[in-house]
Amino acid sequence: MPEMTTLIPMIILLMAIGAFAGVMAGLLGVGGGIILVPAFFYAFAALGYDNAQLMQICLATSLATIVFTSIRSVQSHNKKGAVDWDILKGWAIGIAIGSAIGVVAVTGLRSSQLQVIFGILGLIVGLYLAFGRAEWRLGEKMPTGVGRAITSPVLGFMSVLMGIGGGSFGVPLMSLFGVPIHRAVATAAGFGLVIAVPSVIGFLFGNPDAENLPPFTVGYVNVPAFLLIICMTLITAPLGVKIAHAMDPKPLKRVFAFFLMLVALNMLRKVFFG
Repeated sequence: MPEMTTLIPMIILLMAIGAFAGVMAGLLGVGGGIILVPAFFYAFAALGYDNAQLMQICLATSLATIVFTSIRSVQSHNKKGAVDWDILKGWAIGIAIGSAIGVVAVTGLRSSQLQVIFGILGLIVGLYLAFGRAEWRLGEKMPTGVGRAITSPVLGFMSVLMGIGGGSFGVPLMSLFGVPIHRAVATAAGFGLVIAVPSVIGFLFGNPDAENLPPFTVGYVNVPAFLLIICMTLITAPLGVKIAHAMDPKPLKRVFAFFLMLVALNMLRKVFFG
C-alpha cells in the first residue's frame, strides 16, 4: 500500500486535471481524452511514475473514462433525437475492429513512439480546430461500401493511438460529409463508446512493467485516475456549459487549439530533444 505522502499529491493533481477537463468539455465540446492523455503523462511523470509503458497507461485510463462519459452523452443526445443511429450502426463494426487493432499496436509500441504519434495527430486536430471551416466538404453524404470499410477502422485505430473518443476525428469527418454539427456531435458520442469498450477490455488484460508503476493500476488502467476524473468531470462539465451559454466560445476554441498544438509540440520536443 503506497504511503499517504505519495497518494495525496497524486489525488490533488488528478482532481485538478478532472476539473479542467470537465470545464473544457462543457465549454468547447472537445473530448476529454485530448486533454487527459498529456495531463496524465506529465502528472504521473512529475510524481516519479516514469514507467516504461507510461504512455500506454495514460491512453488506457483516458479511454476508460470515455466509456462512462460516452454512455451519459449518448443518452442525453438521444433524448433530444440528435443521434443518427443509421450512421452509428453502419460504422460501429469497422470502428470496433480498428479499435481492437489499435490496442495490439499500442501495447507493442514504445512509450516514446506513442508520444510522437500523439504529438503529430494532436497537431492535426489542433490545426483543424483553429482553422477548419464549417463549409468544407468532401461529399454530400457519409461514405458507404468500400469507403466506409476503409475509413471506419482507421477512425477507431487512430482514436485508440491517441486515447480519445469519437469527437476529435468523428465530428470533423461527419461535418466534411454534410452531417449537421449537432447531429455529428451526438453521433460521435456513440463512436466514442464503440472505440472505448473493446479497447479498455483489451487494456485491462495487459501486463505493464511493474517498475515505477502508478499505484492501483489494473492492466494498463489506473483506477484512482479513472474514478477521480469521472467524479470531477460530473461536477465541472455543467460549469463549462454555463460559461459557453454566457459567452461566445469560438475565440476560446481557437485559443484551446493553439494550446493543444503547444502541448503536442512539447511532447515531440521531449522525445527528440529530452
